[in-house]
Amino acid sequence: MPEIVDLRSDTVTKPSSAMRAAMAAAEVGDDVFGDDPTVNRLQERAAALFGFEAALFFPSGTQSNLAALMSHCQRGDEYIVGQEAHTYRYEAGGGAVLGSIQPQPLANRPDGTLDLVEVEGAIKPDDPHFAHTRLLALENTIGGRVVPRGYLDQALALAQRRGLATHLDGARVCNAAVKLGIPLAALCRGFDSVSVCLSKGLGAPAGTVLLGSRDLIARARRCRKILGGAMRQAGVLAAAGLHALEHNVDRLADDHANAERLAAGLGRIGGLRVEPPQTNMVFVHVPQDRIAALVAHLRAQGVLALPGARMRLATHLDVNAHGLERAVAAFGAFFREHGAAVLK
Repeated sequence: MPEIVDLRSDTVTKPSSAMRAAMAAAEVGDDVFGDDPTVNRLQERAAALFGFEAALFFPSGTQSNLAALMSHCQRGDEYIVGQEAHTYRYEAGGGAVLGSIQPQPLANRPDGTLDLVEVEGAIKPDDPHFAHTRLLALENTIGGRVVPRGYLDQALALAQRRGLATHLDGARVCNAAVKLGIPLAALCRGFDSVSVCLSKGLGAPAGTVLLGSRDLIARARRCRKILGGAMRQAGVLAAAGLHALEHNVDRLADDHANAERLAAGLGRIGGLRVEPPQTNMVFVHVPQDRIAALVAHLRAQGVLALPGARMRLATHLDVNAHGLERAVAAFGAFFREHGAAVLK
């Protein structure tokens, strides 16, 4: 069998030999007591790199985002969020289920941003009929799209003027910073909290860091305990996160270049509509009646993809140029056999 080309997500990466060596050599302690030295180094390094007072290591981005919501909001409060945002759509409604926090979702515009006029209009008046609007939650990147710094400045200014706290789901904020060519701290500047995933394009096997002020991180530590996320000898995972931050940020540019290469190859297949990628996500529009057959054909050729009429293909450090050629060839063979794609 040929080596698998896994384009389902950038979460599928395997630790490199160098990362595994760092994990094996990690000095550990009990992080619940605060004495795991590798976790502490990761938190200090992340706080400095992203420009915050403090950081807290979480096992997952979902839990990190939820702890942030719970740290900013009380029961019965509300946060404003995009309908496409991970915190609203893909995290099982945790803010409402476990935090008793009401989401106020707004439509994302085609570039992934929220209309700030709509944001301001969604802020509830101080009236006992309404939930207290406490937080504006944004995401960068969102669906592979980069939210520019200029927009973030406008959104943060609105939040400050209206007394809202701000949270950034920055699961792939490193992709955004690399694409924009600006430092991580500059892109995250002004947010009250930022969640950064280490197990997507950065290649760690698990883990997310939540960044914020010392007071916010102290509240988040309590939330992490409530949510069952406090870990003991977590330095083994923290070592992978440290290696990821120190070695795998700049190389995200390779994933972006590979996404452009993949999009160009797929764009030469008759009738397929391919959205120009901004970072490491390529979106391909596939006729509804061919999705299942296409996914099965790709799998038979050793190429993994998630089904969908707007199919997302993610490049990452475990996909090389040869793998991309195989993926394009597999797509091409399918549509040669079944006729050119006809998109409505």
